[in-house]
Amino acid sequence: MKKILPFALLSLGLLSSCYTVERNCKDFKTGEFEFAYEVNGVKKTSHFVRNDTLEIDTFEGKTDSSSVRWINDCEYVLEKINPKNMAEKQAIHMKILSTTENSYTFEFSKLGDVNKQKGTVTKINK
Repeated sequence: MKKILPFALLSLGLLSSCYTVERNCKDFKTGEFEFAYEVNGVKKTSHFVRNDTLEIDTFEGKTDSSSVRWINDCEYVLEKINPKNMAEKQAIHMKILSTTENSYTFEFSKLGDVNKQKGTVTKINK
């Protein structure tokens, strides 16, 4: 039994390392991006540009700006600069869960809310 335990632990470690999620979040801190999603069966696309402190979003011909406050390399908080109503005043917590060469999967929620939603963003410029 003593000889099997180290082998079992080594095998478990090797198996779990094969499933490590890639998170190169720094590659997505700045740039030009697209976010595609569906609303009532209709595909919608949002286009945004982000630098370290500002995100400018264009959706259906309307442009909006939010301040960006990075918590760490993979998490940040968005706050509308000119909110038009109470709902827009609420900050949004964004967390990058995984990355590929040109996209990332993220979850988001209103700051402090436990109900999270997920999405995928594609980087347009490299």
